[in-house]
Amino acid sequence: MTANAADSDAAGGVRLADPRGRWVLLATVLGSGMALLDSTVVNVALPRIGRSLHASLAALQWTINAYLLTLAGLILLGGSLGDRFGRRRVFVVGTVWFALASAACGLAPNMGALIAARALQGVGGALLTPGSLALIQATYVERDRARAVGAWSGLGGVAAAIGPFVGGWLVDGPGWRWVFLINCPVALVVVAVAVRWIPESREGQRTGSFDVAGAALAALALAALTYALVEAPSGGASAPVLGCALAACLLGAAFVALERRLPHPMLPPDLFRSRMFTVVNVITLCLYAPLSGVLFLLPVQLQVASGYSALQAGVAMLPITLLMLALSARAGDLARRIGPRLPLTVGPLLAAVGIALLHRVGPAGAYWSTVLPAVVVQGLGMALFVAPLTATVLAAVPVRRAGIASGVNNAAARAAGLIAVAALPLAVGISGTQYASGPSVHRAFQEAVLICAVVMAAGGALAWFTVRGPRPGAPCAHPQCTVNCGVPAPPLDPGAE
Repeated sequence: MTANAADSDAAGGVRLADPRGRWVLLATVLGSGMALLDSTVVNVALPRIGRSLHASLAALQWTINAYLLTLAGLILLGGSLGDRFGRRRVFVVGTVWFALASAACGLAPNMGALIAARALQGVGGALLTPGSLALIQATYVERDRARAVGAWSGLGGVAAAIGPFVGGWLVDGPGWRWVFLINCPVALVVVAVAVRWIPESREGQRTGSFDVAGAALAALALAALTYALVEAPSGGASAPVLGCALAACLLGAAFVALERRLPHPMLPPDLFRSRMFTVVNVITLCLYAPLSGVLFLLPVQLQVASGYSALQAGVAMLPITLLMLALSARAGDLARRIGPRLPLTVGPLLAAVGIALLHRVGPAGAYWSTVLPAVVVQGLGMALFVAPLTATVLAAVPVRRAGIASGVNNAAARAAGLIAVAALPLAVGISGTQYASGPSVHRAFQEAVLICAVVMAAGGALAWFTVRGPRPGAPCAHPQCTVNCGVPAPPLDPGAE
């Protein structure tokens, strides 16, 4: 039976143990894993990209931020498009879009073309990523959904774990362009399986227009702020820098005003009437900004200042993801028993200690005595807080709004990463081609990790004073909140109310 013959009646009736159920799981895991793998391998490739294309540090920042910008700005809209026009259709379109943009990245002749292609890749990611989990929720019978989400999360976590290793191997082997080109054959498999086996599903009662204007205002506000932060080290208080900073404020205010007026806004303002929802999203900003900053600068420090190969730099960070995979679900169970306050305090403080220990990483330091202790402590802290953070966000709103709440939390994490990658080089005074100088990178890295450690610790302190959450032992409002926490970002549940 082909997917062309399948209709929405088949959605919601697939068993995980059936052949079709296994094919659906394969397509969704490969699709989301492709986007996740790409987000983890590019950081490892940055020094080699810079040398190959004669790029400045600002251009390398835009290589990361162009992707995050369109992904953060459009991810909520991507989930809504799937609900309205068909989750499989939007998932397939997102996969094809992501593959074509990846090919453009791999063939880019210069940094301008690479940055533009990365922005297009983010658009594909915004269509693809939320659709993978939405398809699982809509396709499997109810009693199999939790197991399917758990399998999806665990296998997706494997993609996160092997990402730095694969990225380092590709960069040292066939070259950095294959970090992007490898997505093309994977996408072919995803599309073939999806068209053949995944039934179409949509939310039949979805009405109202899409908040395209809101998505555009959010993306433009983030773009203006990012430009101001990235260009400030070289441009100073120039007219373009100050103009973009002012534009970011005005566009942000216009976005808030628009969301208050629309009947079906992308970001429902009434969600923030929940004090806990607001507080936990602020904590998310505090936690994911330093994490993104460290993951941006650590591969550069290891390769440029410490003399690691790209493969060695990728493998050096592997303990973080392995600890997340092994311990996140247990941390979620612990938070259900004792409440979220203690994990959301101790976890960030422990991660802050790990980040601060990276201050010892230098040109002469051995991996086993400098890098490994730091990433192990950081990984333990992250494993302790990621699942409870997501569970607390979801528990702060009614069950029917769990999808949009998770989407907002994910967008907050992406925006935090975007701002961190833009702001950290400005804060530590590194710009131009200084990223290719070992002494300059080492000095900037030592300052940056201390800043990141302070921000991370501030997030833990904020949690201690503000988080109360569900009583210990209370059931979570969302049944998949802890099984989908094996990767270093909040889970994506794009369903809407």
